[in-house]
Amino acid sequence: MEAKLIAVLILLPVTAIVIYAGLHEFRRYKSEGRANYGLAYDEKTGTTYVTGIPEDEDPYDPEDFDPSDYDELKNRKEADDDKA
Repeated sequence: MEAKLIAVLILLPVTAIVIYAGLHEFRRYKSEGRANYGLAYDEKTGTTYVTGIPEDEDPYDPEDFDPSDYDELKNRKEADDDKA
């Protein structure tokens, strides 16, 4: 195989995904308007993820996050569950 053909075969799926994501976001923009994306915190798993955030809500600020708090909250929940 030629080097150009191999490069095209490697880039073709990436290009298709980027075009699909762009079209999907454009359709969402046309139906819902401008979106405000930011980090959201999931207390159950102790992880963050990027999502759309409503205008009246503040995004998650990583500077305010202390990972040791999550472990303490998890241990407290487990202790409360054991008592019940």
